Amino acid sequence: MRYCGEQGCKKLISSGRYCEDHKRKKKRSNNYKHSNKSLYNSSAWKQVADYVYERDRGCCQRCDKFVFGKQAHKHHIIPVKIRPDLKLDPDNIKLLCNKCHPIEEEETMQKYENKDTFDWKL
Repeated sequence: MRYCGEQGCKKLISSGRYCEDHKRKKKRSNNYKHSNKSLYNSSAWKQVADYVYERDRGCCQRCDKFVFGKQAHKHHIIPVKIRPDLKLDPDNIKLLCNKCHPIEEEETMQKYENKDTFDWKL
């Protein structure tokens, strides 16, 4: 048994670092929920994503802000679920910042939500 790791707390705990009152919450992931994880982990996707970043000169195509790293989102203009054949076509992908990407996703969802071949599962 040892004391809770929170400063000033005198509760004894048997495992972990903090007592129930001071346990830390798990960090939430902001990643998009998608069924194309294998696509986004492939080397072919990484090559296309790098090409799109260079082609767009690192600037968001909606607000023209310079983005890099995790803030540079690559957006499929026509979703992969509608046209899987265009998933690696650079002309179907544009660079967006982390603020514009959800807006574009919402517009894309509204555009394709009435299509019979499209089923959104977010």
